[in-house]
This record gives sequence, C-alpha cells and structure tokens, in this order.
Amino acid sequence: MNKFNQKSIIATLAFCLLSLISYGQNSSFTPKPYGAIPSARQLKWHETEMYCMVCFAPITFTGEERGYGDADPNVFKPTNFDALQIVKAAKSGGFKGIVYVAKHHDGFAMWPSKVSKYNISASSWKNGKGDIMREFQLATKKEGLKLGVYCSPWDRNNLNYGTPAYVEDYRNELKELYSNYGPLFMSWHDGANGGDGYYGGRKEERKVDPATYYDWLNTWKITRKMQPDAAIFSDAGLDVRWVGNEEGFAKETCWSTIDLKSTDDRPAMPGFINTSNLGSGTRNGKKWIPFEADVPLRPNWFYHSRDDDKVKSVEKLFEIYCTSVGRGGGMDLGLSPNREGLLHQNDVKVLAEFGRLLKQVFAVNLAKKAKISVSDLRNKNQKFGVANLTDADRYSYWATNDNVHTATIDLEFTKPTEFTILQLRENIKLGQRIDSIKVDIYKDKKWEKLTSATSIGANRIIRFADHQTAEKLRIQIYAPVSITVSDLGLYLEPKK
Repeated sequence: MNKFNQKSIIATLAFCLLSLISYGQNSSFTPKPYGAIPSARQLKWHETEMYCMVCFAPITFTGEERGYGDADPNVFKPTNFDALQIVKAAKSGGFKGIVYVAKHHDGFAMWPSKVSKYNISASSWKNGKGDIMREFQLATKKEGLKLGVYCSPWDRNNLNYGTPAYVEDYRNELKELYSNYGPLFMSWHDGANGGDGYYGGRKEERKVDPATYYDWLNTWKITRKMQPDAAIFSDAGLDVRWVGNEEGFAKETCWSTIDLKSTDDRPAMPGFINTSNLGSGTRNGKKWIPFEADVPLRPNWFYHSRDDDKVKSVEKLFEIYCTSVGRGGGMDLGLSPNREGLLHQNDVKVLAEFGRLLKQVFAVNLAKKAKISVSDLRNKNQKFGVANLTDADRYSYWATNDNVHTATIDLEFTKPTEFTILQLRENIKLGQRIDSIKVDIYKDKKWEKLTSATSIGANRIIRFADHQTAEKLRIQIYAPVSITVSDLGLYLEPKK
C-alpha cells in the first residue's frame, strides 16, 4: 500500500469519526430542555403520583379537628392500633406512600421525643413505650410503600412558641424524625403560624411573622442535608406546592412551572403567599414546583364517628384522581384511623374498590390497537418514533424536529373503538413544552372537533362525559419549541 492510499484511508476514517462525534453532539439530535425542569427528587415525586396522609393523635380521642395543646397525654389510648392494617388499606387503593402526621398543631409528638416532654412516652399507652412513627416505618417497609412525615411548625403546647428558642426546638424535632426513621420521600410543611393555645399551660394568643419567624430557608437546609431525597412540600414550595384548596382538584389549566407571589415585597414563604396562582401555576414560570391536591377521605381530617357513613365514594375518588394526578400533580388522600387505631371498614372497603377500578380502567391501552402515524419525526430516527408513545415508559418519547412546533398524531383503528379517557404525557425531563392540543374525531366522512386542552406536563387525563366511538382520531399539538410526547393512551371506563 503506497503512502497516498494510507493517507487517504486515514483521512477518511478521521472524517467519519469527526462526523459521528458532530452528529452525537448536534443539538438537533436530542431536544434541548425548555424552561424550568424538575430535579431528580421531583421526578421521583411525580412517579409516586398518589399517597396518603394519616391523621391519628390525641385529637382523635378528644373529638376535635385542631387540638389546643391542653389534652392530657393519657387520652391517647387506642385499643387495637395496627399500622399494617392502615398501610395495607392504602396500598389496596393504589397509593404508593404514607405521610404520617407526627405532630399536629396541638404539639403532641407521636414519637418518644427528647426535645418535647409533651409526647407519646407521657401516655400510659404501651406503658409509655409507644412510637407510632416507628410502627408506620415498619409497616410501610414491609408493604413496599414510601414513608413521609409532617411535623407542624405551630405548637400550641410549647412554652417557647413565638420566641427564637422554639425555632430551635422545632428544628431539633425535625432532626429526630429525619435521623431515626429511615429514608423519607417527603417532608410536609404548611403555613400554620400561631394563634390561641395553651402555651406551657398559659391560655393566650401568640402571633408570629410568617415571613421570617421559622427562617424556612435555613430550616429546610436541615432537610436537604439529612434527607436529600425528600421532596419538601409547602404552599410556597420548595419542591411541591399546595393546589390552593382541600377538595382534591386542580384547575383545568394547571402548569407545573410557577412564579410564586408573596403578600408583599418579601420572598414568598409558607403561610405568607399570594394564593391566586397556586391552582393554575404560571406558563413559563421560573421554577418547576408541581402541585399536590390534598383531600380527606371523610369530611374531616381526623376521625369522627358521625362521619362513618360519609366516606367518599369510589366514583368521587376517581374524579379526584383525574383532576389531580390527571392534571400533572399528586393526590394526597387523608386517612383517619378511629379510636381503636384502625381504619373503619367503610374506609377499607372504598379504598380497595378504588384500587380495583384504577386497575380495571388502565389495564388495556386501546391506542396499542391503532395504527399510529405522525406528521413529523425528528431526524427520521426511530429513536424518537411512535413506538415510544405506547411503551408505558414516561421518559421515552416521540419528538419533532427543532423547527416543527405544530404536529399531529393520527390513530386509525381496524374497527370502531369505544373509549372514555384520553391520556397524554410529556417527557418532563425536557420541560413542559406543549402549549395546547386539539382532538378531532372522524365522523360521517369528515373531521369534527372532539375536545381541546392545555398544560399536558407529567400527565393529562381528559375524561369524556359520554362514551366515544371512533375509527380515526387526530391530535393536533402546539408548542413554542420542538414537541416531545412520552405517552398516549385511550381507555374505557366500565359502564355504570
């Protein structure tokens, strides 16, 4: 081989290598993220979708919804407490986590705290050796559910509440919970900011400045250090925001991005926030803070025997699911054990029925039976092809080229197909890209508008009031950047 041929071959190989490197690095190959994107812990939270908040405390026995901090610890005396029964019931409903209310506003710690004397060890239950938080830790571990915790910042029993000394007490309580009960998926905080109580036995009202008193940013540094995978919930973020109501639903348009607003010029903090856009989010907001929709299974968060026949129906729970998880957020369902320390059988029954309904509805993706075609395919590369739409992987996706901001997905069935639900997801690792969609159905040899929607994000469930039957469907998608759709589903609810 002469030197000329050797040089020619080397040059060709070098050119091919550089071309491959350039192709791999080409920004048009993989879409660039758009706007704010979720963190790793937020992605895990999105994947959880449904969890329960368990409210069980001395309040259960005094018949209140908010204790004043004056209850005798000995009022807490469940006769048959079983954390496993509660966790199994939640699991039967399809819920993947438990957030336990380890301390409510009454200040009674449901674990043997060394910080506060007003805790479960002061009760005669189990001869002062009880630890409800531990029992939920063991039960969730056994059943494969995640564990989270809520420790109220307001303490109507602590003598120091309203002074800097209490903030240290509160932080030390969090440290106990963070260090003794394994990994937590969530640390739940609200804007409880003082009022009347029995502070160290003193019946009086104490007010605090909600913007500054708890020094939240430094308090949350403890969470980040000790429980780095725990998503922090509060009405003002950091990881998950409140939806703005306790009825379990988000608005029709609800973005995961948001620009938080405070009630004055200071930074937004829990209990010190303008709630006007919590339910809607902000299109192209600066922060990715998805919403949690919290709602009790009963009319109240704590148990009352008068509510035994007022447990939400399966149909109501499914409606809540579609307007919370189905609008890109999370569903937090409040469970209230009774004075035995168990969920009432009415609660257990409806949770199991709800879980069965979810499995039934989403067992068969009818879109898999359709021929799916798209108006554009990124680089004509099947890595971004239509097979990704029905593979049940929320991070594989169909994508368009960078200059294609409007595109269509067409579904054609071999026979008329009945459905009641359309589900779409974006690959949120690349941001919330889609502005809106329009869905057309082919009837009488012409296309007719069926529905439209905005804010797809992590999940969008469009539920039709009537059963729909189609041979062809067309989904038109609009975005300011290239389009990425992770999942497409059509499902049929059982007829009532």
